[in-house]
Amino acid sequence: MVKIDYNMLYLKSENARMRLKAVSKALRKSPQRLKYNFDVFEKEDIIKNPYCIFDYSYFGLVLFRAYLRGVYVAEQDKKRIIDELRENPYIVSVYGLTGEYDLVVEFASPNPSKFNKELKKIVNLMPTLNDYKIVLNIVTHIYPRHYLVRTNDPKTRKRNNSETTKRKTIRPAGMIDTKITDYQPHYIEKVIGGDREREVFNENEMKVIKTLLAHPTSRLSNLAKNSELNVKTVKSIMSSLVKKNVIRGFRYTIDKDKLGVHAFRLFLKLHHLIQERETSLMNYLRNTKEIIQTNKTVGDWDMEIDIESLDNGKIRHIILQIREEFKDIIERFNLIEFHDSYKKSYLPSYLFKEE
Repeated sequence: MVKIDYNMLYLKSENARMRLKAVSKALRKSPQRLKYNFDVFEKEDIIKNPYCIFDYSYFGLVLFRAYLRGVYVAEQDKKRIIDELRENPYIVSVYGLTGEYDLVVEFASPNPSKFNKELKKIVNLMPTLNDYKIVLNIVTHIYPRHYLVRTNDPKTRKRNNSETTKRKTIRPAGMIDTKITDYQPHYIEKVIGGDREREVFNENEMKVIKTLLAHPTSRLSNLAKNSELNVKTVKSIMSSLVKKNVIRGFRYTIDKDKLGVHAFRLFLKLHHLIQERETSLMNYLRNTKEIIQTNKTVGDWDMEIDIESLDNGKIRHIILQIREEFKDIIERFNLIEFHDSYKKSYLPSYLFKEE
């Protein structure tokens, strides 16, 4: 396997539409060398399955997450079940787990009733299913994978405190003497879900959204062709969707096994929670480079924290630190390991069934 250029991996995985010319300028490396590395990344599936981060709440959708146990016994059953889950028009993401549960499946549904009907359908696909847990996702905070960055700078750089905070020119660790002002929208915290006013999208906007869902890294000319619109219209619509925060960015999925990345989800049940302590906890999560996502939920748990690192010991340290520093508000916790991503999206395909 090619030697991993982690800074390139960071830039491309966090901004899937970033051109190699811009990566070359940022890293001060030749485009030819970077292209070779990126081609190998794609060939070996180190970087794969690009996706557009849409804020589903602007579409009037609710996100449910189902944790499934006893999903399959034989390998052929696993493949069949995962294939059917990926084809379900209401399912947006499917992940493999190690430990208490086998799979976690995310549904983007217009209402709880429709989610319940779709859940019963998938439960019927799994005769060996023992149990499942359901959580309602309230809001998700997505953080850049800063742990991938390599640097000789001994100083630790922290994430900015809020996506709404006006930022100065900030350079990720390992990007010394390189401005990334042009890439700032892709390297800050993104918040999706929550209490949003539903948007009404016109026909052309839905065409562009549908095309970006299927081809998130395509050039404008190809997006225009697939949308049956002209380039100028597509560019204008994309800019508008970004400005309105409907589109929050473009990412690649990374193969954690091939990169040696350890990935866990920490579940917290909170109590005695006051605003000051919640703010302290969120600031800790935001400023810890190994924490890549936080979900606030309703169900058995109040919060799900996704932690990734190339050093398993670092993950243990972070978990212990969270338990120690916030023991006054943590009633109980659980931990599950992630091992694969079978589908990753933010909008369900049923939205486009009439097109």
